[in-house]
Amino acid sequence: MIQSVPLWLYAVGFVLLLGPLVTVHELGHYLVGRWCGVKADTFSIGFGKEIAGFTDRRGTRWRLSALPLGGYVQFAGDMNATGQPSAEWLALPAEERARTFQAQPLWRRALIVAAGPLTNLLVAVAIFAAFFMAFGKPVQVDPAKTNVIARFEAKSVAQAAGARIGDRVLAIDGARIRDFQDMKDQILIYPGKSVVLTLERDGRRLDVPLTIASAIDKDQFGNEMRVGRIGVWSSEIRFERVGFFRAWGLAVGECAHLGRLMATGLKQVLVGERSVRELGGPIKIAKFSGEQLSLGPVAFVSFVAMISLNLAFINLLPIPALDGGHLAFYAAEAVRRKPLDQRSQEWAFRTGIAFVLALMLFVTINDIVSLPIFGR
Repeated sequence: MIQSVPLWLYAVGFVLLLGPLVTVHELGHYLVGRWCGVKADTFSIGFGKEIAGFTDRRGTRWRLSALPLGGYVQFAGDMNATGQPSAEWLALPAEERARTFQAQPLWRRALIVAAGPLTNLLVAVAIFAAFFMAFGKPVQVDPAKTNVIARFEAKSVAQAAGARIGDRVLAIDGARIRDFQDMKDQILIYPGKSVVLTLERDGRRLDVPLTIASAIDKDQFGNEMRVGRIGVWSSEIRFERVGFFRAWGLAVGECAHLGRLMATGLKQVLVGERSVRELGGPIKIAKFSGEQLSLGPVAFVSFVAMISLNLAFINLLPIPALDGGHLAFYAAEAVRRKPLDQRSQEWAFRTGIAFVLALMLFVTINDIVSLPIFGR
């Protein structure tokens, strides 16, 4: 049975999700900028017309703006998209110019730009660490059966290919399998891929070729996702308590693991292995946030961690107009020992902005046509 969520919960979930994540992202930029001695003219949550705001004693205007799809910090002297010195900047008194963004050495500018996505990454790591400390790490009840097939599901492609209960999975396409999480990583996001399963049976190694089955997973809200399945199950698991430092190490590993999955998913969309219809925008995020909020605080906070990690990942992509685009130009500047010419940077940023706006328009339309009222 598909569970329905009231519309007001979508709005509440969206605000509770995006508001804090955008705020901490921009606070990362702002706090590192202050540490570097750069004055911030504006700190805005949202874009467009100001709804409410105030100016603090340092001269920073703190704004809540009408379009709640992001935010920005405008540093003193940051007068154009490329951050290049202008005649207006050159006319500033030396003392005031020293507090501007352009006056900072390259490493400081890069640190200020990187601070936003890195703060989102830190939020995700902190949430995962808290979960590991609260619930523990999942492990096999019998460590000797960590990567041993315990049973098959109906219509298992692994069983049809010749795998048996008790076989130990050593590798998939040559990639070592230490536990069932490794197996999921090699299967879940590769539906339809032909692979070779390397098994150990009675002390012998066997290579079993098979094609990963494509399945549609549907959650209790009716959301669908295409995933890979080979139809094997591990033995029983338990949760092992972990200490503070190990929890943080596990959380860093979890974020690295999810980051690799995100990169693989993006690659699959770009090369056509996955449909672009699987991409989601603000409407889908609002829908998912309301659904997760309806499941309780643990589910919602877990979703917050995933979106925070996604924000870090997306912002670090080397696309002009995003933080990663600025960092790519700074990397080029470090190699060349001088910045790219302003005209080249302006064209790159215009192209980047056009790409981001076109992508936002596409995913929003995609979100709308996927709503139940359109029969999907």
